[in-house]
Amino acid sequence: MSLLPRTHEEFSQPEYWNSFFKKRGKKSFEWYGEYSELCGILSKYIKIKDDILIVGCGNSTLSMSLYDVGYRNIINIDVSDVVIKQMLNINKNERPDLIYEQMDATQMTYSNERFSVVLDKGTLDALMPDIKEDTVFVIDKYFKEIIRVLRNGGRYICISLLQEHILRKILLFFSTNNFMIRVIRCHEAETKAKLEEGSSIPVFVIVATKFTKLTESVLEIAFTDGKPERVSSTDAVVSAILSVQQSALICNSLYKRSIADVGEISLDLHRVGDKHPRYTVYVLDQPRARGAKSYAAFIVPQGKETDWLFSTKEGRQQVLQSSQRDRLAIVTLRREHKFESLDAVKSELGDCVRNLAPSGLPDNSDIPYLSLDMDIGARRICFEGDSHISGSFVIEETEEDGRTLRRLIFLNNPYVIQSEARLKEVKSRRGKKKKVIDNGFLACKHHIYMSIGVSAILDSTNSKEVMVIGLGGGGLCSFLYHCFPNLKIIAVEIDEAILKVATEYFGLTLDNRMEVKIADGIEFIKDAASKGKKYSAILFDVDSKDTTVGMSCPPKQFLDIDLLKRIASCLTENGLFILNLVSRDSTLKQKAKNDLKSIFVSMVCYTLQDYVNDIIMCSINAKEPKEWRNKIKKAITDLNEQAIKRKVFASSEAFDVSLLVKNLSIET
Repeated sequence: MSLLPRTHEEFSQPEYWNSFFKKRGKKSFEWYGEYSELCGILSKYIKIKDDILIVGCGNSTLSMSLYDVGYRNIINIDVSDVVIKQMLNINKNERPDLIYEQMDATQMTYSNERFSVVLDKGTLDALMPDIKEDTVFVIDKYFKEIIRVLRNGGRYICISLLQEHILRKILLFFSTNNFMIRVIRCHEAETKAKLEEGSSIPVFVIVATKFTKLTESVLEIAFTDGKPERVSSTDAVVSAILSVQQSALICNSLYKRSIADVGEISLDLHRVGDKHPRYTVYVLDQPRARGAKSYAAFIVPQGKETDWLFSTKEGRQQVLQSSQRDRLAIVTLRREHKFESLDAVKSELGDCVRNLAPSGLPDNSDIPYLSLDMDIGARRICFEGDSHISGSFVIEETEEDGRTLRRLIFLNNPYVIQSEARLKEVKSRRGKKKKVIDNGFLACKHHIYMSIGVSAILDSTNSKEVMVIGLGGGGLCSFLYHCFPNLKIIAVEIDEAILKVATEYFGLTLDNRMEVKIADGIEFIKDAASKGKKYSAILFDVDSKDTTVGMSCPPKQFLDIDLLKRIASCLTENGLFILNLVSRDSTLKQKAKNDLKSIFVSMVCYTLQDYVNDIIMCSINAKEPKEWRNKIKKAITDLNEQAIKRKVFASSEAFDVSLLVKNLSIET
């Protein structure tokens, strides 16, 4: 096990523990594993010559197994006289030197520093069902006795399920009494429980080593086959344990039932010591089908995780349908890491992917791995930056269909491409090949329609100045700049860090025709209106940082009635207000359109991307539907001619006039 799963979903802790305690009944020791499951860990921390005390032994076979493999210095104690007599009787012939004594572990009669190991298998869990005052008093006595009878360098080894109140008590008590603490996860015990009971509860082994004095607290976790990981605080240990328990509950739920009614469940997979997750996995189910379940994992190539198919719930459901599997685990490779090959990824994911399988999957069946291609794609980080407005961001390059794409990604929303440019290869004056930004590439489809709107006003107004609110990587501005040599563009961007990104990585040119103002867009419009400034077009291409509103573009304050009036006042007679409206809430979208109609006389609209994006062009003048269509048709033709003439793109890349006009809807 080399990866640690951490779920994004919240699950009830009471549900987790109630399920366990309801099932375990009188066979509690079996849930903690027998010697065959525990020996790999115990043999590392218990030497053959150690003096071993097993507290609360009950009728467990653990000490018998230890005796049989060569351990001879073992004393078992239990408060029950009946179970002690029973175990003496069982072992009197075959294991005559195995000692059983009736004794209360909170009041032991052994001398100080008598033992080098105190072994507790489930006893602490039985003694501490709650944190009532009487319970805590007993546990304090128990722990003090353990410390007393342990030698310096000796170990208290506790096998436990680690409910949170128990875990916190162990950590607090032993770390403040000069014990080094290591928490180990026992996967073998969990696997056995899953095979026998159909579900697994994580089993942990706490190794607390006694020292005369520690200069600092030493806390470690060992949840995988790798080296133990040093952690900085008890809270960090608690968080790691709770994460494992939550993920186990998810895996148990996935094993037992379909989650088609939930939609999907997602988990992050970590490597020990890594700051960032290595993978994110989305698990989806078809509506429950009888009989054996089919299951596969789908590996999303690097750079493709931002595609609609993989970045949205609706898209992932479509991938599930296309896979024709009852369950699908869609795996995205996180940009913070590097990956060698598809085979290496499959090998690393193996255990985790199998743990997410449904119960109907035939035993030992091979789980197929699906993908778009035979490799995992490539991703290269060009720059990592930070904005006081948008947070951390990266500029990365990926390969797609033989082309290099450069992308701006805000890490607070890593599955959305903020800006994208395509690189093309050109020859320098010296004949050397180099890659430059392809100014004819519009990654966002809505930019095509916004450009058509700008083209529509250039033949009907003397002014050649447009305002663009929201710069991003500058793709739209650069396209307009290179297509229309007489156009002056004023771009308004609130984030100075993004201006640097646009000029240094996305080829934005700044001169007397292209000017960027670092300002708040709303305040800029208000100021322009107060000064009587006029523009041929005002474009809104700005996203919202507030994900609670239900409208991702533009921010709601940009559609305030008073601001819309100011925008109308800033337009020339035949000018256009052009905005990208993005919302999945039909009510919000319709309200925005109604507000626009209350200010502007006529309006045309393009609806894109499964009715999420609406590109709206608003005019302060009345226009008949036929007039709008003719105007847009001519604008597309003019745009094509200009782009080809200016060598922004080749004639083969021209926009389809008939298709674009066909998709136009006119709202009056």
